[in-house]
Amino acid sequence: MAVRETTARTAPPRARNRGLRWLRRNIVAIAGLCTLGYLILPNVVVMLFSFNKPNGRFNYQWQRFSTDGWTDPCGVADLCGSLGLSLQIALWATIGATALGTMIAFALARYRFRARSSVNTLIFLPMAMPEVVMAASLATLFLNMGIQFGFWTILIAHIMFCLSFVVTAVKARVMSMDPRLEQAAQDLYASPVQTFLRVTLPIAAPGIAAGALLSFALSFDDFIITNFNAGSTVTFPMFVWGSAQRGTPVQINVIGTAMFLVAVVCVLVGQLAGSRRKRSKRS
Repeated sequence: MAVRETTARTAPPRARNRGLRWLRRNIVAIAGLCTLGYLILPNVVVMLFSFNKPNGRFNYQWQRFSTDGWTDPCGVADLCGSLGLSLQIALWATIGATALGTMIAFALARYRFRARSSVNTLIFLPMAMPEVVMAASLATLFLNMGIQFGFWTILIAHIMFCLSFVVTAVKARVMSMDPRLEQAAQDLYASPVQTFLRVTLPIAAPGIAAGALLSFALSFDDFIITNFNAGSTVTFPMFVWGSAQRGTPVQINVIGTAMFLVAVVCVLVGQLAGSRRKRSKRS
């Protein structure tokens, strides 16, 4: 009887210890899944309400299932026009910021010159500065120069704040490059242009692509800086903000869902391409 009692008393602590050991081994994975679920939850709500049929102007309560928004995504006036404008600005801002940022990153990583530390500080200022301050400063600059607000002021502003992110991504990649690879290409009688195109650029390509994708996402999503420097021009984030006051149409949820799915597909394609490259290198 005494042995049975001691066994019954010691069994629960053992189970607790097993549970604690399992929790310690998987705490990072559990925290990561919870964080991922918390981040994806708003997107799931947007996807769900893209199939809603609201009774009034506001699409905030579920009424009944409908695919009207998907069959007519441009049914709201100026919605697709603002979306096309945002895509156009984001594309040109990405091209401009990626080209300038790549050259600045190579200059900061490869060369020593006067005021190099000051240039580094100025590059990182837009990342640390509040968007309201930068937006007001750019608006004041454009007003003093007599530039009319519109497409070009938005584009210049987007290139300016996207530039820092491109420089950061490309510079980190360039600084991790092995200079002996370029020296080997030069020893094999490759010209500077051939060395850059066949050795330097392919190695720096992941950093350049990361900076370009980040620039596109930031430019397309920006509202504060765009609102200060847009004038009468309406981009997609500004259209969403304005429609939220009058009544959010279902088509906004449809476009948001489509953009989210496109981003997920791009990420999956990149992951699959990277895994195939690793397998090919191993084989």
